[in-house]
Amino acid sequence: MKPLLAPIELNPTTPATATVIWLHGLGASGDDFVPIVPELNLPEHLAVRFIFPHAPQIPVTINGGYVMPAWYDITAMNLEREIDEAQLLASSAAISALIDNEIARGIDSQRIIIAGFSQGGAVAYQTALSYPKPLGGLMALSSYFATAKSVIAHPSNQQLPIAIFHGIYDSMVQETLGHQALNTLRQWGYSPRYYSYEMDHEVNMSEIKDISAWLQAQLK
Repeated sequence: MKPLLAPIELNPTTPATATVIWLHGLGASGDDFVPIVPELNLPEHLAVRFIFPHAPQIPVTINGGYVMPAWYDITAMNLEREIDEAQLLASSAAISALIDNEIARGIDSQRIIIAGFSQGGAVAYQTALSYPKPLGGLMALSSYFATAKSVIAHPSNQQLPIAIFHGIYDSMVQETLGHQALNTLRQWGYSPRYYSYEMDHEVNMSEIKDISAWLQAQLK
């Protein structure tokens, strides 16, 4: 699997004291969520750095083997989704390396939040739950918990704050999968917040406001 491309980085006006690493969905790029940052209207004193990595270009089976940005291959689009788990784990390791780098730059691990949309959210679940230092939070947008049966959650993140956001009309990742992730996490002792919206596989302004409020609550 090719290494991640150089991520897009947006820095605050003062030295960063927190970082959000945000993963895009299948076929998109790190540019996808950059326009959302100003819409979040985060207070300047939070000093949040945003990092938007690019997935590698790989053939995607469900799209006829077409080469596109993807965190891992999807081989069948049934409800559970058949995926290349080795590729997902490789992407997760690359995101963990970005977290390591942020810590090396002076950011406390508990002020690092991992976010992901759709396929990126599946990598975010794996990365945040298994990371060996306590993180500041996990946001899963219109996503699913692809490695729920195999992930080994690290004790450092047993109290990880988690927020799940999903559209009730999502035609790409049915809301059933959002509820599955919610129930699994509750069974494991987590206390995730769940937000639903009258939308398809997308992001809307109500969701952006909720994301902003949740981020501010975690980073206050």
